Amino acid sequence: MSWVGRVMALAAVMVSAVACTAGSSSDGEDAGSCAYRILYQDRTYRDVANVEFTVGEKLGAAAEPPCDDTGGQDTSETAGTTETVYEVDGISPKVAIAVGDTPGEAKFVAAYSGTTLPPEVKKLLDGS
Repeated sequence: MSWVGRVMALAAVMVSAVACTAGSSSDGEDAGSCAYRILYQDRTYRDVANVEFTVGEKLGAAAEPPCDDTGGQDTSETAGTTETVYEVDGISPKVAIAVGDTPGEAKFVAAYSGTTLPPEVKKLLDGS
């Protein structure tokens, strides 16, 4: 087999290996990854990217539940982590909060289901 033939065969094997190990679920997320979720005052919040927001007063603590990305792991024995919660200026904590070790590191998370963001969050995304 020529040098070019060997390189082509090796490339085909590598592409096949990557294709076999790369998985995705029907909702577009990687099958082996967990979505970032925060539990605070009986509500579940999910992260929202590219939001310009101002961190307000410290509200307390929230839980980041454990991730079961292997399907079958007993998460009742695996502790999640605790995050500091801050209010987001201009938005009710029932709609959105900021979480992180410090206000400067805080991520914006919103309480919503499905794919429709609350109107208050849409305003921040639109820059209004």
